[in-house]
Amino acid sequence: MAQAIEHSWSRNTLVMQIETRLLERTGKAVSNFESHLPKPQSDLARESLKDPYRFDFLSLALDAQERDIENALIKHVTDFLLELGAGFAFVGQQVLLDVGGDEFFVDLLFYHVKLRCYVVIELKAGKFKPEHLGKLSFYLAAVDAQLRHPQDGPTIGLLLCKSKNAVVAEYALRDNNRRIGVAEYQLVGALPAELQTSLPSIEQIERELAG
Repeated sequence: MAQAIEHSWSRNTLVMQIETRLLERTGKAVSNFESHLPKPQSDLARESLKDPYRFDFLSLALDAQERDIENALIKHVTDFLLELGAGFAFVGQQVLLDVGGDEFFVDLLFYHVKLRCYVVIELKAGKFKPEHLGKLSFYLAAVDAQLRHPQDGPTIGLLLCKSKNAVVAEYALRDNNRRIGVAEYQLVGALPAELQTSLPSIEQIERELAG
């Protein structure tokens, strides 16, 4: 109710947030924000992330690859911003970072208007691995050096993976000096498990109808 008032949600939006269990998912991502951000910024950063993120609006198969998910999220960027939550502003996809003459590309780049910082989102189609944090930490350092304004806060990273071992993620983040959260995503959320892999996607249905 408090968020509905704060963000001026319509009745339909409020119902959707209740159905997707927003309250239960908010602030549940594994992160190291408390160790690397002062209060109240650490609390705001933690509450800005969820676990899991619901991407069932993409109508993708469960075995979708990272670039497929990324492209679909951009195609449905309005729904994606609603799922991310209040304060996120989309900056770009595959954002180029030139580091020492080598080119690197950030999957998705956002700016959080309340935290006053950039947010780098890295997508992984498989299970979380500690080595994933090395690449994301590199991106955060590059964004801080090349894009961050002196008045901006330190860049935050969000690693979205298909699954994770929370204990492994906590250990991997423990001595990492970058501000990172790790969360899962769900491509199909509301259907029973036995139906999730058996139903065709919207794209498959359209191809069948066109044929």
